[in-house]
Amino acid sequence: MAAVSANKLELLQIADAVAREKSIDRGIVIAAMEDAIAKAARARYGSETDVHAQIHPKTGQLQLARHMLVVEQVENSSNQISLKDAQKANPGAQIGDTIADTLPPLEYGRIAAQSAKQVIVQKVREAERDRQYQEFKDRIGEIVNGVVKRVEYGSVIVDLGRGEAIVRRDEMLPREVFRNGDRVRSYIFDVRRETRGPQIFLSRTHPQFMAKLFAQEVPEIYDGIVEIKAVARDPGSRAKIGVISRDSSVDPVGACVGMRGSRVQAVVNELQGEKIDIIPWSPDIATFVVNALAPAEVAKVVIDEDRERIEVVVPDTQLSLAIGRRGQNVRLASQLTGWDIDILTEQEESERRQADFENSTRVFMEALNVDEVVGQLLASEGFGSVEDLALVDPRELTSIEGFDEETAAELQSRAREYLEQLEAELEAKRKELGVEDALKTVPGVTAKMLVKFGENNVKTVEDLADLATDDLVGWTERKDGETIKHAGILDANEISREDAEALVMQARVVAGWITEADLAKPSEEAAASEENPA
Repeated sequence: MAAVSANKLELLQIADAVAREKSIDRGIVIAAMEDAIAKAARARYGSETDVHAQIHPKTGQLQLARHMLVVEQVENSSNQISLKDAQKANPGAQIGDTIADTLPPLEYGRIAAQSAKQVIVQKVREAERDRQYQEFKDRIGEIVNGVVKRVEYGSVIVDLGRGEAIVRRDEMLPREVFRNGDRVRSYIFDVRRETRGPQIFLSRTHPQFMAKLFAQEVPEIYDGIVEIKAVARDPGSRAKIGVISRDSSVDPVGACVGMRGSRVQAVVNELQGEKIDIIPWSPDIATFVVNALAPAEVAKVVIDEDRERIEVVVPDTQLSLAIGRRGQNVRLASQLTGWDIDILTEQEESERRQADFENSTRVFMEALNVDEVVGQLLASEGFGSVEDLALVDPRELTSIEGFDEETAAELQSRAREYLEQLEAELEAKRKELGVEDALKTVPGVTAKMLVKFGENNVKTVEDLADLATDDLVGWTERKDGETIKHAGILDANEISREDAEALVMQARVVAGWITEADLAKPSEEAAASEENPA
């Protein structure tokens, strides 16, 4: 390589040129040259020799030196020197010191020069990769513009000027085709160090890509007056964004739409015609869900906060609009709000209410041995189960027209007898299934649960302690665009996710795996973090 046998000024000129071209520090290039020259010198003096090269950053003067360790007994003459010999050169030398022995300049052969070149290329490449990683790791979440360099197996390699990035096939909009030289705007969602260098991953399907595009088009979002609270996308087809204004005089939806739709249209054009519903965000989940289901009209909502589920009743004519093509509208509304949404028509809801009423009436008739009129009366007063009836204050029963104190007392007595009989049957079933008595001692476990546990081969405290919350209440997963629900051991209406988690933790306490103090720690830490937010 010319650099190795070059004159002093040429060394510095090459270092400057490489540093400029690769956008790395000149000192790194000079250090790489020093390492390369030292390596070539070691080939001449022996690989065990500790040779160091130094290039003066201003004059380009090259100095070669061999470092020798001062020892009492020399075992390796290539990198060790005796104290007596060291003191001849330097009278103050002590054992353990390192003496630098200046070496004469060398003429490097073709192989040594080639080896030096490889060292320089490798060091410069490493420095370039490090510079690229340091530059882009803090830019995650930004939109960047680049030029398509090449297309590989459906993925697009983008030249960002100071680095290369990749848009994988699944991060591009459907039916989107890029060719070499096309300009592309994308969202940096990940930067990773990998063996072949830093990988910058771009996306055009990420929900935040849309949010950032709006921030570029809508000054109120950039200024923080309007905030995008949630985004849900079906890339290339349809999207919903929830927006809120911090200034009562600014309409958040109007600001995002722009004059004659100019602002939203700019985003739509960038996203290949993806339709965007802009929705006013609300802290009240019922209001937000109603807004999110637009353009469908909603007649009524019923919220189940424990399971983060919301039931929406719509007029019969609005059902297909609320659900959307292939369930798109309700799916995006669910993603946007973070709640599961069930949609019923008014007729379906009325039929279900009637079925629930008839079911409750029949349960009361059978359990309490009463006629249909009494059963209907109890169901219409809002009693959902025999347990409700047994535990209620007797005054609530006497307030029902036609019920006196004696009737109320008799009904509650029959309700308790029925529950005791049911408990006895469940207890017998539990024993038959081989569920251990110790499982009854876990706080929160009911007789009904014990039977379910037995039917699912959970028979000891350790078996319950070993379960995950999902095993008890079930879980959902997305597969090929469809939501698949997996049932748990317990009925979803029987226990909430939080209670199921508490049940498993209590089983671990009873099993001796953890202590009550361990249970208290997370809640104490959570309370402390609330008091002292970062």
